[in-house]
Amino acid sequence: MDVDDTYCEPPERTASARPAGTAEGPPYAECVLCREPTEYPESTKSATLCPVCAWQEAGRTACSG
Repeated sequence: MDVDDTYCEPPERTASARPAGTAEGPPYAECVLCREPTEYPESTKSATLCPVCAWQEAGRTACSG
């Protein structure tokens, strides 16, 4: 059986691909917890979280009972 190292890699990977509904370019809003840039523009009115903090927050609220 051959093992292909690129099995899980997508055929074309684009580093600039962003989810729909996010800003096209800088400036991005800061995460309210860690101050890292988020995927949202600075004009976003809600409390913005970076993907890492959003994932951690979801885990905390899911486990809080």
